[in-house]
Amino acid sequence: DKMSFPEQLTFSLGDRAKEKYDVEYTFDDGLQETADKLFRRYKPDYGAIFMMDAETGEVLVYSSYQRDSKVPVNLVKRSTYPAASVFKIITASAAVDRAGVTPSHRIRFNGGNWTLYKRNVMKDRINRWTRTVTLKEAFAKSMNTAFGKLSLKELDPRDLKEYAERFLFNQYIPADFYSQPGSATVPQEKNYHLTEVASGFNRKTQMGPVQGAMIAASIINNGEMVVPYMVQSLYKENGEQAYNGELVSRGEVIGAESARTLQKLMSATVHKGTSRKSFRPLVRSKKYKHLKIGGKTGHLYGTEPKGTVDWFVGYAADDNRKIAISAVLVNKDYWYVKSSFLGQRLIRKAFSEPMQSVSSHP
Repeated sequence: DKMSFPEQLTFSLGDRAKEKYDVEYTFDDGLQETADKLFRRYKPDYGAIFMMDAETGEVLVYSSYQRDSKVPVNLVKRSTYPAASVFKIITASAAVDRAGVTPSHRIRFNGGNWTLYKRNVMKDRINRWTRTVTLKEAFAKSMNTAFGKLSLKELDPRDLKEYAERFLFNQYIPADFYSQPGSATVPQEKNYHLTEVASGFNRKTQMGPVQGAMIAASIINNGEMVVPYMVQSLYKENGEQAYNGELVSRGEVIGAESARTLQKLMSATVHKGTSRKSFRPLVRSKKYKHLKIGGKTGHLYGTEPKGTVDWFVGYAADDNRKIAISAVLVNKDYWYVKSSFLGQRLIRKAFSEPMQSVSSHP
């Protein structure tokens, strides 16, 4: 579980002598340093940040922090964090791409925004407490009961399972580094458990920051999912290049038009939804007005490690570059910083100056 990025790799050549290769990584030095400094400044109990180029798959940031640890830890590779409301991206993708639901689609429900009581989600009733919201508002404000109703009214459980797998739940992540796969169990029937999974109100659905960034990257990349890689090149001792990292695409996980619809939903999150306060300085700045920014937050208590999990999964893009970021924090008793604030700071850094060249170590 320790962080390790060797400057040299040694490969066994069978009966021949072992051969050493110098490693060149894809990390952006400025972004990596910013992420590490943010962790050292705010000192969360646990934190992990993963950032990638959404079009090429190049890993830009791989940062992990544990407040009570004196040795480097690797929380980035884990997928033991409840996905929480980040899973609403999957539910919305299925609803838009398979069921043809639009951002203006209206959902009627009873109950609070962030509760999920069986009596409210499983019964169809209209009374003076009934509210109607659009899909866009329900997504931006992360309304659990509304998403539970959406899953019962508009989705077949098989569709939700299919889209969860498209976005790599229960799937191997084929990167050039290890990342534990996320897990999701979608029931076969329309029941209360389905509403829990669809809304993210469920601790058993788990994911990691690598998968989170890949999900966000697919949305801003118009539905195409690319595989992240961190090894840019390998060089022999004589200086000859032996390997060069290249783009690997998993193809289209949702249609391009559906992805653009999801961009509208995720944009609403940072402009009017659950991460608006963290992103307010950025979206109001004239310098970053040209950026296309979107995201999704999530909060739920987890057990590995124990504490309240706080997610931000998002993207930013201009005419020249698309990046995706996933930040997860786990807080035991106190909140030291929000994951959406970390996302905002790294997006600001990414588009404040030209990308720095790759280096031999992070």
